[in-house]
Amino acid sequence: MGNKLLDLIRDEAAAYVDIRFTDPRGKLQHISISADLVDEDFLEEGLMFDGSSIAGWKAIDQSDMKLVPDPDSAYVDPFFAERTVCVHCNVVEPDTGEAYERDPRSTALKAETYLRATGIGDTAYLGPEAEFYLFDDVRYQVAMNRVSFEVNATDAAWNTDAPLAAGNKGHRPAVKGGYLPVPPIDEGQDLRSEMLSTMKRMGLKVDKHHHECGSTQHELGLVFGTLTRQADDLQKYKYVIHNVAQAWGKSATFMPKPIAGDAGSGMHVNMSIWKDGRPVFAGDKYADLSQEALWFIGGILRHAKALNAIANPGTNSYKRLIPGFEAPVLRAYSARNRSGAIRIPWTESPKAKRIEARFPDPSANPYLTFAALLMAGIDGIRNRIDPGPASDKDLYDLPPEELAGIPTVCGSLREALVELERDHDFLLAGGVFTRDQIESYIALKWEEVYAFEHTPHPVEYKMYYSC
Repeated sequence: MGNKLLDLIRDEAAAYVDIRFTDPRGKLQHISISADLVDEDFLEEGLMFDGSSIAGWKAIDQSDMKLVPDPDSAYVDPFFAERTVCVHCNVVEPDTGEAYERDPRSTALKAETYLRATGIGDTAYLGPEAEFYLFDDVRYQVAMNRVSFEVNATDAAWNTDAPLAAGNKGHRPAVKGGYLPVPPIDEGQDLRSEMLSTMKRMGLKVDKHHHECGSTQHELGLVFGTLTRQADDLQKYKYVIHNVAQAWGKSATFMPKPIAGDAGSGMHVNMSIWKDGRPVFAGDKYADLSQEALWFIGGILRHAKALNAIANPGTNSYKRLIPGFEAPVLRAYSARNRSGAIRIPWTESPKAKRIEARFPDPSANPYLTFAALLMAGIDGIRNRIDPGPASDKDLYDLPPEELAGIPTVCGSLREALVELERDHDFLLAGGVFTRDQIESYIALKWEEVYAFEHTPHPVEYKMYYSC
């Protein structure tokens, strides 16, 4: 059996190999090296780099770290002028060769290993649905005397009366009214088609694309895959969307709430576990789920507030998770009903039986988020955590007295970090996450909370300047 990376380099006559890895915040990083340096010895020895320059990783006196490529993750970059083969890497300690405990991709791999060790299943499948916005112009400033942002898009709802050089044709999605219209209301058809076709050429399994609810909001479909591979593919998904948008003169953002008053961008995560070729979540309980699936839901709901710190990792995340709006803030589950934190999608096939976590958003680190969701679910199965009765009513229309009895997810990153500090033992099982990793992640996120909380906001000038 050949080596996929070395075979691609040869078959594509590649000039460069792009060594890629993901930092704790979830951003893809890279180093390009000459392809003639990549051979079997290189794959075994890896590439040294300065870990102290990555936020949340090594101190400067312990900065030497090693990137070890995963040859099976290799693909051809569709954007670089010079032929370049890319490969995802794990980060290891150079002196021991052990996985670096703060490396997100290594955490995802350990989560898959732990699942097999529990005997619950041998494979976790995940299918994320990451939404995004497209703008034509984006400007922002954070200074001592100026804090501002401004975004614009010619197809946005607010531009129905804008004077445009070619004339204003008037066909636009309304605020929160953009779900599935055909062109000319949907101007993104060809752009999204190019994004999806590019992904397909890169080897991603894709199925669909469409306009989303927001005025300039969109979504592309990834077919489910195994945990670490799907995290790799979500990194490619975001990379392609950013770069195709850039080529079209657009700017793509995965911020959960880039504009006020319109739909937020979520990342619904479909999950299932299989064992010996059998779907563990299929059964004869509620919505044709197995008892294990219900316990899995129970684990996610119990640990949802701690999970928020990982699956909703920014201060902006909680401008999407607002009670009273159509956001999955209630820690409840239901078949088909989209108003709770967990949904059981309808399907006729036991093989497609899955659960959908609806509260994560696309600003999350996919390796850490997928691993944390799996660990919460496994904890639910191991401890037989009862999720309680399903909520089949429209949770948005419940009377206040009923609504008050349903627990919610966190309302701020500050609250989520406190919850993760309090509730993280389920992540430590099997050595998947470590205390050092969690503590360093929390410290990194507290910096974001302080930066947000210590900076005056334009709304505060509106409300308080003349007090």
